[in-house]
Amino acid sequence: MVQSRGPSRYPEVDALRAAFPVTKHCTYLNHAAIAPLSGPVRAAMSKFVADSGVIFGRESRYEHISNDLRAVLAWLINAAPEEIAFVQNTGSGINIIANALPLQDGDNVIFCDIEFPSNVYPWMNLRRKGVEARCVPNDGGGLTIDALERYADARTRVVAASSVEFLTGFKNDLQELGIWCREHGAYFVVDAIQSLGAAPLDVQACQIDFLACGGPKWLMGPLGLGFIYCRHELLDDLAPPFAGSLSVVGWEDWRDYNFTFLPDARRFEIGTENLIGQVGLLAAVRFLMEAGIQAIERWTLHLTDLLIEDLQRRGYHIASNLEQKRRSAIVSFDVPGDVDKAFKKLTGAKVVVSKRERHIRVSPHCYNTEAEIARVGDILGNAH
Repeated sequence: MVQSRGPSRYPEVDALRAAFPVTKHCTYLNHAAIAPLSGPVRAAMSKFVADSGVIFGRESRYEHISNDLRAVLAWLINAAPEEIAFVQNTGSGINIIANALPLQDGDNVIFCDIEFPSNVYPWMNLRRKGVEARCVPNDGGGLTIDALERYADARTRVVAASSVEFLTGFKNDLQELGIWCREHGAYFVVDAIQSLGAAPLDVQACQIDFLACGGPKWLMGPLGLGFIYCRHELLDDLAPPFAGSLSVVGWEDWRDYNFTFLPDARRFEIGTENLIGQVGLLAAVRFLMEAGIQAIERWTLHLTDLLIEDLQRRGYHIASNLEQKRRSAIVSFDVPGDVDKAFKKLTGAKVVVSKRERHIRVSPHCYNTEAEIARVGDILGNAH
């Protein structure tokens, strides 16, 4: 396991690289899509499979796993463990939140036109209840206070935004948005999957009411497990859209049928837990905590600074917003001519990135190096 260096400026990249076998085979710069599993995560999950034997829900010797994971996720976003519930992925989390909120016919939800579908379709699906899904034009690449002032009205009950937008890495100002929502009586719902694990996030400082995040991107956990955060003071506002054997008080008394939801966020967990996923995500988050989230953010911003400088020198147009406060670990740029050809050129050289619309998207993490970042420009050459 990587050892913490406390308040160091950058993480110990060489030590981190040793934990990622993928570095021996390619230059992996695609964490905004899906992250490779580290050695500690693989080891933890393998050990669980080897040792588990016969288990039965929370009656097993692994019952501490859920509590430990809830605690580290709460620490990661400055919440309380009681405000964390496990879900399958970001989309399922936002669906739970959207359908639990007390929205009425004539209310509206605002999101911008650059959101990932996981933070769009759950709100559009509320049209059947008479709720308007108000998709507004992005302002420079994301959602701003100016945009809210233009498009919100007295019936705006929810503002939904990503911490970082998936397409170009635009970093929304969650603190400003949170203040606006609190002042205007709107719920603030955040999709955090494109930043959590690569940048600090404080739900209290940002006045976030609800948050959803999957594990397999910047948190570098396994597929099929994520979590939601529900501000404790708002739990009584919510009507859980589903109920199951684990979501009620006294759930161990199987035939008591006491239909009283649990007093915390666990009311949204309705059945058998994904324990192997929890083992993996727990190991992944602990790994990142030891590396240092702030150090990771500084390093990834340093790497993307180098990438932007190199690409601009070569004549490429950067599609990402270059304002410092809007920067993240994601950089997208345009390629003159055939973007598919450029993407295949990078892929053929074993540089793993994403093609999103007409952009090449690059997203390094804590173990990537300056030399790896330089490969993007070296392989593509100058723009023509």
